[in-house]
Amino acid sequence: MNLRIQLVTILLLISVTVSLSQTKMTVIQEASLSIKGEKVGNWEGQDVFKYTLDNGLMQVELTNFGGIISRIIVPDKNGKLENVVLALENVQDYFTKNGPYFGAAVGRYANRIGTASFALDGETFQITKNNGENTLHGGVKGFGAKVWTPETYKKQGAVGVKMTYLSVDGEEGFPGNLMTTLWMELTSSNELKLRFESTTDKKTVVNLTNHSYFNLNGITGDVRDHELQIFADAITPGGPGQIPTGEIKLIAGTPFDFQTPKNLGDQLDALGEGFDHNYVTKRANSSELKKIAIVKHPESGRVMEVFSTAPGVQLYTANGFNSFAGADGKKYEKHWALCLEPEAWPDSPNKPSFPSATLAPDEKYVHEIVYEFGVEN
Repeated sequence: MNLRIQLVTILLLISVTVSLSQTKMTVIQEASLSIKGEKVGNWEGQDVFKYTLDNGLMQVELTNFGGIISRIIVPDKNGKLENVVLALENVQDYFTKNGPYFGAAVGRYANRIGTASFALDGETFQITKNNGENTLHGGVKGFGAKVWTPETYKKQGAVGVKMTYLSVDGEEGFPGNLMTTLWMELTSSNELKLRFESTTDKKTVVNLTNHSYFNLNGITGDVRDHELQIFADAITPGGPGQIPTGEIKLIAGTPFDFQTPKNLGDQLDALGEGFDHNYVTKRANSSELKKIAIVKHPESGRVMEVFSTAPGVQLYTANGFNSFAGADGKKYEKHWALCLEPEAWPDSPNKPSFPSATLAPDEKYVHEIVYEFGVEN
């Protein structure tokens, strides 16, 4: 990653200039890392905590309920600190009001599985329908609505929370006891790093991601003025119910084309609708941590780079919001955020030509995501 910032003087504020995609950025960095946790509730007999990770420049709030990222507070080019992810007012609200999956760790299978079924080794599994005839984000009660077992940690250059969750055989219809560990950490280089690892005792399918809604203008309006670049030359177009047809469609010259930086509002106008599409960032599974997107807000100067090891990323532009009651008394409207959900391709269990999302007992599922924040002058 080309936004690495080398700390020069411990516990002092320093100003450094770094390169981001051949533009100049100035970042004020303090070599001070801390983590604070507090119990904020109880859900289904389990304690729920809120954690605040702080590196002296930016803060991240998260909770062990749903592995949810509830705040990311970063400065603009003038040093003004603002939250840049859509959120609910408090952690307790997430227990029953998080229909949009704000900030959640979604699974056991992120995105859609067509007909809410799939076959493994000749056996068909019927999973929970919660999106018409299909399954979305793991079913009625996926990973984003579960209490994870948390453990805080500190290491050189980072603080974080390690969370574990056991999804039992048959949960939402999925086979196998799936043990998942999620590391969520903030580094001294202004990176929010996520790492999912899963193992199973029976062949199953797994696809885990984070579902944060980003708005780099501090959530003061829609994201039409954001600039977006996605390092992908194709999408997997959807048919009825947004289930992929199986085609890999090249996008050069179309409204889907973000291979070079584009104004999001212009692309929305050209498309004539909102985005909710899977972009092909790799043609096959690999462990390579690849830069998949850059988001910029020219007015504030805020910049976010996204990296992932997954073969795809779902771009979603909050198409269905209509005065949704969010945090700080704000009403979230249509296109007030964009999601970049790194993940396996939708409906992969039913598309043999897609990169596989199957996990066997002798394998380990690993997915890494990095959100790296900076400021462009």
